[in-house]
Amino acid sequence: MKKVIRRLPDAELEVMQALWGCEPPAARSDVEARLQRPLAPTTLLTLLARLGEKGFLQTDKDGRRSLYTPLISQADYLAAQSRTFVQKVCGGSLHAFAAALCDSGLTREELEQLRDLLERGAL
Repeated sequence: MKKVIRRLPDAELEVMQALWGCEPPAARSDVEARLQRPLAPTTLLTLLARLGEKGFLQTDKDGRRSLYTPLISQADYLAAQSRTFVQKVCGGSLHAFAAALCDSGLTREELEQLRDLLERGAL
């Protein structure tokens, strides 16, 4: 059975996305450099601490600085949230999910890319 990975609030997800983009282990400054919007250093440290408490990252000390390593991969997080979306929003119906995806504004090219990935078993 897959481990349940709970949904992160937007600010914590933004920090995790920045951390996933870094070479692990990453310092606070590495994460900060990859953020889409600036955060106060104390806010970033608070969010990193929360993510550690939730089991999303590990914090190790290197002298006076902390280094952060993701414990949950971006792929695992996306897969878990996709499963939750299909179950909660689409009632578990893949047909409803596919229809919503097609109606979501994806371009014909994006839909063709998706079809190609499905046909090649690349998903």
